Amino acid sequence: MFVTRLSVNGFKNLKNIDIVPDERLNILCGKNAQGKTNLIEAIWLCSGARSFRSTKDRRMIGDDEQTMNIELSFKNSFREQDIKLAMARPNLKEKNAFLNGVKLRSPSKLFGSLNCVIFTPEDLEISKGSPEIRRQFMDLSVSQIKNSYSQVVMKYENIIEQRNVLLKNINMGSSDVSELDVWDHQLAQMGAYITLLRYNYSKKLGAVCQRLYDEISDGREKLETEYYSTVFTRLEGRTDYSKDLAEEYMACLKNNLKEDLRAGFTLKGVHRDDLVCRINGRLVREDASQGQHRSVALVLKLAQAYILQEEIDDFPCILLDDVLSELDLSRQKFVISKIHGMQVFITCCDKNIPFDENSHGKIFGIENGRITANNI
Repeated sequence: MFVTRLSVNGFKNLKNIDIVPDERLNILCGKNAQGKTNLIEAIWLCSGARSFRSTKDRRMIGDDEQTMNIELSFKNSFREQDIKLAMARPNLKEKNAFLNGVKLRSPSKLFGSLNCVIFTPEDLEISKGSPEIRRQFMDLSVSQIKNSYSQVVMKYENIIEQRNVLLKNINMGSSDVSELDVWDHQLAQMGAYITLLRYNYSKKLGAVCQRLYDEISDGREKLETEYYSTVFTRLEGRTDYSKDLAEEYMACLKNNLKEDLRAGFTLKGVHRDDLVCRINGRLVREDASQGQHRSVALVLKLAQAYILQEEIDDFPCILLDDVLSELDLSRQKFVISKIHGMQVFITCCDKNIPFDENSHGKIFGIENGRITANNI
C-alpha cells in the first residue's frame, strides 16, 4: 500500500501542497515550525484516525483561511482509491469525508482503507508512561484490524463516565443503587468484548516483540509482554464474551460495588487494565534503563506495523515524525532496516539519515507551509 498523490491546502499552515510521493522513501526536510509535521498529520487523518496531536477542529483550518482540503490517492494490492477531507468556516464541527467520491457519515468510516502506522517522539513514552498510554496503543492497533472496535470503546468510555457520576450521586443520596443495573449490564457486555480482543492482540504482539527485541539487544535480553486484566484471572482459551466473560465481568462489578462507592468511581474494568512488559523477568516500567525503554517502545510500534501487514496482507504506510533524531545511530539503523519495503514518510531537519546507500526516494523541502523544492 502506498500514497500516489497528496494535495493539501488550508490545513493549518499548509498552502497549495501537491506532491507525487515515491513508492518507498520520502523525506520531508525543513526547519522547525515550517509544516513538516502538519503534512504527516494530514496523511494520518486520511486513515480515519483522530489527530495524533489532539488538534481541535478550530485549529485545523489556517488562521487566514476559510476552507481546508486534503486530497489523497493511494494504491493497494487491488486498486487505486481516493480520499478527500474538507472543512469550512463557520461550520467547523462538520468534517466532510469522501472515499472514491462517496460521502461518508464521518471521517472514522475511513478506517480500514488507508492503513498507516505512525511513530512520534511521544510514542517513546509507551514503555514508561501510564497504563492509559498503552491502552490507547492497543485500542488503536485493534481498531485498525477490526473497524467496529473503536465505536465499542467510545461507547464504553461514555458509559463509564455515566456510571461514575451515578456513584457520586448515590453517595450524596440523590440516586438509588438499583439505577446501576442498566449501566452495569452494558459495561459487562462491552468490557468483556474489549478484553477479549485486546488479549488476543496482545498474544500476537508478544510473539513479534520478543523476536524483534532479541535482535535489537543482540540476544542479551528477553522481552515478555502480557495483558493484565483487573477483572479476569484467566483468559487463555476463553471465547464466549457475550455470556461467559460478560457474566464474570458483571459479577466483578457487583462484588466491587462497596469499594466503588467509597472511591466515587469504578475501580475495575478495561479502563484500568494494562499491557505489562518485562525484560529478563523484571518489570520494564519500574526497572528499565532509558535505552531499554526506547528499545521496547520501538519494537512495540514495529510489531504494530508487522501485525497490521499480516492482517491486511499488505504493507501499511509508515509515518516517522521526528523520531530518528531522538535515537542513537544503532537504533536508527535498526528501525530503518525493519521498514524496508514499506512506503515511508520521514520528517527531519537534517536530510542526512543513515539509509542504505542503495536506497532511492524523494526529498521534499518545506518552508512556511509550502513545498520549496523536490529532491533537494
